[in-house]
Amino acid sequence: MKYLDKIDEQTVYFLNLAKEAQEKAYAPYSRFRVGAAAVGSSSKVYTGCNIENASYPLSMCAERVALFKAISEGESEIKALYIIGPENEPISPCGACRQVIFELAKDSTIYLSNRDMTKVIETNSKELLPYGFDLKER
Repeated sequence: MKYLDKIDEQTVYFLNLAKEAQEKAYAPYSRFRVGAAAVGSSSKVYTGCNIENASYPLSMCAERVALFKAISEGESEIKALYIIGPENEPISPCGACRQVIFELAKDSTIYLSNRDMTKVIETNSKELLPYGFDLKER
């Protein structure tokens, strides 16, 4: 994991797409809005926002919404995942999202951003979840 010294135009572009998705978040309980943009090997972009439910375990995180959307639309490989949150510091995916990222975006580059895109961390699934569960490796 490393903080980027300079954020290039491509990263800003995809983080802006994640930010647009963030604005659509349904977060009436936590008010914690998150947006994500998954970029497939086809170069198509799939965005997602968090969607809460009064029964919290039924809520869905932005990362999973974007990844599930990509897979459900036929994307076979994710090249990059951009995640933006509402805090002054970059946010990090929850444990469930880390496992889904490990399986569906294993070889992708992951960007974690604060709300105004002034602090961005570049990482990957193995750094987020070093010993992720994978039936393929058994």
